[in-house]
Amino acid sequence: MKTKLFTVAAIASALVWATGAAMAQSAKDFYKGKSVEIYIGYGLGGTYGKSATIMGEHLRPRIGADTVIVKSMPGAGGLKMTNYYANVAKKDGTAIMLPPDTLAITQMLKPKKAKYDVRDFTWLGASVRSNSLSAVRADSGVKSWTDLKSKGVPFACSGLGSQTCQIPALINGLLGTKIKIVRGYKGSKKMLLAMEQGEAAGINLTWLAYKTNRQEWFQKGFAIPIIQMGPTKDPELQDVPNLKDLVSAKDRPIVNFMSSLIAIGRSLAVHKNTPADRTAFLKSAFVDMAKDPIFIADMKKRKLQVTYTSADDIHKIVNESVSMSPAVIKRTNQILFGSAS
Repeated sequence: MKTKLFTVAAIASALVWATGAAMAQSAKDFYKGKSVEIYIGYGLGGTYGKSATIMGEHLRPRIGADTVIVKSMPGAGGLKMTNYYANVAKKDGTAIMLPPDTLAITQMLKPKKAKYDVRDFTWLGASVRSNSLSAVRADSGVKSWTDLKSKGVPFACSGLGSQTCQIPALINGLLGTKIKIVRGYKGSKKMLLAMEQGEAAGINLTWLAYKTNRQEWFQKGFAIPIIQMGPTKDPELQDVPNLKDLVSAKDRPIVNFMSSLIAIGRSLAVHKNTPADRTAFLKSAFVDMAKDPIFIADMKKRKLQVTYTSADDIHKIVNESVSMSPAVIKRTNQILFGSAS
């Protein structure tokens, strides 16, 4: 009887050990030979596409995947892709999202259009962060933001969920400017081209997007930076006013809420239903990548500056955004869209 009990106990112990060992190795083994997809809501030519491509190149050997493919799904300023990712994309760890930086903002301002909850995403971290910047053509007749109070100029916009639409509308509402927001452009590349060709007189993008794609605009005097938005001024834009310093005290919480897009930046996330061991494996790979001098040098080569933000810091900002008071949300909606929701 004792021998039988011992045998059963030994088998049970072996099963527990084997299960533990399998779990410890499962994430690494899972990705061997797999194809992983990184979803973006914009075209491949902008900083979203470039960031996703470079991160994919450096993550692939770290996770052992056969390939990492960037899937571009433009539409509604990233909203189309985000809705798809939240509800349709695989949740087994082979689908990763590089979300629009306005992710939390859009959910709070347009809950009926946002078919997702940002709390359903688990962040791996962010490798790129950059202030938002409104710039105009030098021949537009606008030399500073105050000129926009009397002169309405067209700004290119990619869609409802994008800062290219939301920030000019915010500037109009808070400062009394007359920017004309023109929707329908698919990605920063087409918006930049529209500005070059004179279809648009201005755009609001990240400073990084300008530096990556059209830094010569500012060096040669083609474009003028007029307003930036961020927690603090960008070191390279010290002469450009920060929106939060231009608004009244009562409106500063709105600017702080909208500034959540800076922290989200060019981050990667997976759905919360992704197996925990695979999420932890991906997060570890992301941190290792983001701090690797080779990755940083590769990003720099492609005119992308690495500014690492931890997953915990992003989660904190996102949670603060979705906990914003109804009064702030209501007033922000009125300013941006002329309605309370």
